[in-house]
Amino acid sequence: MTLWTSAEIATATGGTASTDFTVSGVAFDSREVGPGDLFIALKGEATDGHRFLDQCFAQGAAGAIVSADTAHPHVRVADTTAALEALARASRARTHAKIIGVTGSVGKTGTKEALFAALDRGARGQAHRSVKSYNNHTGVPLSLARMPAQSRFGVFEMGMNHSGELAALTRIVRPHIALVTAIAPAHTAFFSGEAAIADAKGEIFQGLEPGGTAIIPFDSPHRDRLIAAAAPYAAHIVTFGSGVGADVRAIETMPVASGGTFVTARLGESELNYTISQPGAHWVSNTLAVLAAVRAAGGDLALAGLALAEMEGLTGRGARFTVPVGAGEALVIDESYNANPSSMRATLAVLAQQDATRKLVVLGEMRELGADSDAYHAALAGPIRAAGVETGILVGESMRALSNALEGQGDFVHVPDAAAAQRSLRALLAPGDAVLIKGSNGVGLSAVVAALRSGIG
Repeated sequence: MTLWTSAEIATATGGTASTDFTVSGVAFDSREVGPGDLFIALKGEATDGHRFLDQCFAQGAAGAIVSADTAHPHVRVADTTAALEALARASRARTHAKIIGVTGSVGKTGTKEALFAALDRGARGQAHRSVKSYNNHTGVPLSLARMPAQSRFGVFEMGMNHSGELAALTRIVRPHIALVTAIAPAHTAFFSGEAAIADAKGEIFQGLEPGGTAIIPFDSPHRDRLIAAAAPYAAHIVTFGSGVGADVRAIETMPVASGGTFVTARLGESELNYTISQPGAHWVSNTLAVLAAVRAAGGDLALAGLALAEMEGLTGRGARFTVPVGAGEALVIDESYNANPSSMRATLAVLAQQDATRKLVVLGEMRELGADSDAYHAALAGPIRAAGVETGILVGESMRALSNALEGQGDFVHVPDAAAAQRSLRALLAPGDAVLIKGSNGVGLSAVVAALRSGIG
C-alpha cells in the first residue's frame, strides 16, 4: 500500500525529487528500515543518518529524504529534521481521522495501546497509533508521517520533561480529543513541583481542534487545575475516575481469577460491564480514560470492552512470562521500560496480589527526580513491605537511599548496574518465585529481562 509518493513528499517538504518513487513506510532509525520504506537521514549531535544510506537501501528502502548528495532515489531538502515535521503536518492535513492525543506522568503508553486496541476492534485496519514510546519532538512527527491517509482513528502519545514541549507537539498533532492519564512525580528535576507538572501536561489542550474534547482524571488532586487549563480550548470537558461526580466512573470492581478486574462503569446515563485482562487498580483508571475517549471519538463501546479483555501485557510495561528454574519455574513481570514513584507503587501493589511461593524485586533507580530523589527512593520501603517482598536487588547509585531504608528488613542487595543485577538474580531465583523487574529505562534492566527470556539469566 502506497503511503507517500515522491511528488507528495517533495510538495510537503519543499524539496526536489531525484526520480519518481513510492513508499509504504517511514523510518529515521536505520535499524528499522525495511522493504518499501522512506528513510529520513536526520543529523544529530552524535551521528548523521546520511552515513547509513547504503545500508538502508540494501535493506530495501525505496527512497530517502536527504540534505546531501546521494545516488539513491531521494527528495533533497535543506534540513531533514524540518522536512520530517513538514511531512507530519502534511499527513495531519490530508486525513479525516479522529485524532486523539494522550499524555500523563504515568500510564500514557499503556493507555495509548489500549485505546488503539479498543478502536481497532471496531475498525479493523483503520486505526493508527504511535509505536513504542515515540512521543518526543522527533517521535511524534514520525508517527504522524506514518499514518495512512484513509485512517479513521489516530492515537498519538505525547511526552515531555520540560515546560513548553507539549505545547509544540500538540500543535502538530491537532487532536480532536486530548487525554491526560494522571499527574505524578516524574522529571521533577526540571519542575518546581507537581502543580508545575500538571501545568506542563495541560499544554496538550492548547492544540485541540474547534469543538474538541478534553479528558481529565477526576480523582487527581490537580483536576481543577487541568480543567482550568482545558477550558479556553475545549468545547467539552469529560472526567474519569472512581469518585462520585466523574463523568465516566467505575461504580463497581471485582478481581477475576486471571488476575485482571471486572468493572461496571457508568458513562452518563448508560452502564458498561467489561473485564480488564491486565492486573492492578491503575489499569481500572486507564480503561476508564479509554472508554471516555472511545465515546468521544464515536467508537463502539461494546467492542472496546472486548478489546480490553483481550489485551496482553506490553514488553517493558507489564508483560509476563515464566522461566525454568530447577525442577520448576518462576514468573517474571517485565516493567523494565520506565519508573517513577507512582508507577513503582502501582506495580508493587500488583506484585502483592500475585500468588507465589516468594516475591522478589529487581528495582532500578528512578531518574530525573532532582533534589528529592533520596526521599522518593527511600519512600518505596513501605510499598515493598506491604507487597510481602523480603528479597530483592536494588540497582544504581540512587537506590542506595532505599537500601538504607530497608536495612535489617530482609535480604536486599545493592548493586551498581544491570550486569551485576543479572548475576545476582541468577543466584537468587527459585521455583515458585514471582519477580518484578522495574526501573528507569536508562538503567538497562531490559537486558536482564532479555537474558531471562533467552534462558541465560
